[in-house]
Amino acid sequence: MLELLPADAVLSWVRDGAGLVGWGCVARLDVSGPNRFHQADAWWRDLCQQIEVADSVGLPGCGPVAFASLAFADQPGNSVLIVPEVVIGERDGVRWITTIGDGSAEPLPPEPVRPPGTVSYSDGQLSTTGYRQAVAEAVRRMRQPGDLDKIVLAHDLLASTSEPLDARFLLHNLAARYPTCWTFAVDGLVGATPELLLERMGYEVRSRVLAGTVWPHEGHTSEQLAAELLASAKNRSEHAYAAESLAVRLRPFCSDLTVQSEPEILQLRNVLHLATNVEGKLSEVSAHGPATLLRMVAAVHPTAAVGGTPTAYAVRMIAELEGMDRGRYAGPVGWLDGSGNGEFGIALRCAQLEPTATPDGEAERGGGRVRLFAGGGIVPDSDPDMEVAEAEAKLLPIREALEGIR
Repeated sequence: MLELLPADAVLSWVRDGAGLVGWGCVARLDVSGPNRFHQADAWWRDLCQQIEVADSVGLPGCGPVAFASLAFADQPGNSVLIVPEVVIGERDGVRWITTIGDGSAEPLPPEPVRPPGTVSYSDGQLSTTGYRQAVAEAVRRMRQPGDLDKIVLAHDLLASTSEPLDARFLLHNLAARYPTCWTFAVDGLVGATPELLLERMGYEVRSRVLAGTVWPHEGHTSEQLAAELLASAKNRSEHAYAAESLAVRLRPFCSDLTVQSEPEILQLRNVLHLATNVEGKLSEVSAHGPATLLRMVAAVHPTAAVGGTPTAYAVRMIAELEGMDRGRYAGPVGWLDGSGNGEFGIALRCAQLEPTATPDGEAERGGGRVRLFAGGGIVPDSDPDMEVAEAEAKLLPIREALEGIR
């Protein structure tokens, strides 16, 4: 499906070769602040009521679709919903095309994907050294009497390319190396996330919670690493925080909710994670109001997997210790349709394509600039050097994609 995308303004949510891609823009919402989810939900439902739909396929993702990427924090950060002019979808072996407008926006032969040339790296807003210091300070605070049990910290890395950056180059390379992840692109945020925050299909809701990580190192087989991860009290505790955090917030929307009793291992090329599946059936009536996907996403975000425990306190500490604007990194990213279906992951293993500018403010011709993100969950017995190494392992997917490794 990715091979169908044109060069500009690409939108993607693809896993194992199926999903949705889109381009063009017939409607867009930019919103920020603590009410961003509810404002986006109201805008989307109002817009869908104004659209006359002819849908002969009837699968989730048919009809009007919005691609969405929401900021991690209440402030700062811009959240966006984009309704593309053209969507191509594939599910259960069925492929379809949705257009909005007069139907004249047919797919055109895409231009060749452009490589980015030479890639060089430099410190972002929070350097590796600064990240290590932030982790050490978080550990020091958690080892003192207080309420903080876990905090999820991250840092960024800047990449510059000698040629203009084609988002499709990243998407193709990420999909080739991480086919079981959700490869996404929304408004310049590109990545391949292994973590499904929420999926709604009719009255069924599903999540896959990830927390607790090891990464390949010399002298250890995959089986040894998996056994080490399952036996790690630190990682099991961190994972339990995350799974319980999501289940507690999702349960009020459900008449039935099942949480996997024991975590399983999710193995990727660069890391192994503990994973827990959560499945529920939505109630006809919820004390939290309509169980729309965006309202449920608002209720569960951020989970302990990307925030910490207790979450509200941890998120305040993240802003203090990192001292950087995460933007939409670690925020919800995905799609929703006019029937209430959709999928949202957590924007991990990702990068924000940033416009470069000359001193006079005009767009710069030539190379591109990308801001990469990675981090991990910090608990009282975390080792700062090990956390730095974990973040480096999590940067590999985007670095390798930028460098053309498949």
